[in-house]
Amino acid sequence: MPRQPGSSPQTIGVLQELLRNPEEWHYGYDLSRSTGLKSGTLYPILVRLADWGWLEARWSETVQGGRPPRHLYRLTADGMVAATRLTAGAATRAPMRLRSRPASS
Repeated sequence: MPRQPGSSPQTIGVLQELLRNPEEWHYGYDLSRSTGLKSGTLYPILVRLADWGWLEARWSETVQGGRPPRHLYRLTADGMVAATRLTAGAATRAPMRLRSRPASS
């Protein structure tokens, strides 16, 4: 029987992190740091979540200092429902260990 979409431990970890602040926009780099996932694992997950309509993506505003714009991600309404359902089900299984975040200053 095929696995349910979005049920890999890595995807569950990304969804758990997005659910911490579901209406906030998240940078991919920050998600990589907080989940411990490398970009080659994280970005395909983000693309799949966006393709399923669970995630919306946009470009950040151009900032001074020559830094290029970056993609930002956040859950859609459908994504919040799916993420809540999947992460609740994952709580009964062994959850992916997320790296602890550095304290905010």
